[in-house]
Amino acid sequence: MSSTVLSLESTTIHIAEEIKVRASIEVTFAALLDQLGPYNETQADKPMPMKLEAWPGGRWYRDLGEENGHCWGHIQAIKRPTLLEITGPMFMSYPVASNIQYRLSEVEGGTLIVFHHTALGLIQSNHREGVGKGWSHIQESVRKRAEALAPGKTATR
Repeated sequence: MSSTVLSLESTTIHIAEEIKVRASIEVTFAALLDQLGPYNETQADKPMPMKLEAWPGGRWYRDLGEENGHCWGHIQAIKRPTLLEITGPMFMSYPVASNIQYRLSEVEGGTLIVFHHTALGLIQSNHREGVGKGWSHIQESVRKRAEALAPGKTATR
């Protein structure tokens, strides 16, 4: 019989990013909800629409139709337009607890998004290695969407 030694590094994820957006906090928050919801996509720019019920206890899930899908999490806290916090397994279908936080604040020239993803569990190495790229792709898509929706610009939907 072999045993596996678990370390803190092998059982956790911690990602922190700051994203500067040249759009108002209201427009940026709306773009965030859109990007995490119906306009979500993979890193390969393939549509992967999600459902985001933007209220406390609301679900964030991938709807595959015919009552099939994958629950990524639940809204832990929402304070429009400054906070969105989601807890759940996210994209990991095994024993793991995750928390993601989007904190938005007004700064000169637009909005600052401070993003954190923290997870604890039996995290597979391929997920730990790829998660940062995935979140960065989503953050960049939020920025582009918000800046395209800023006053005087045409939406890119």
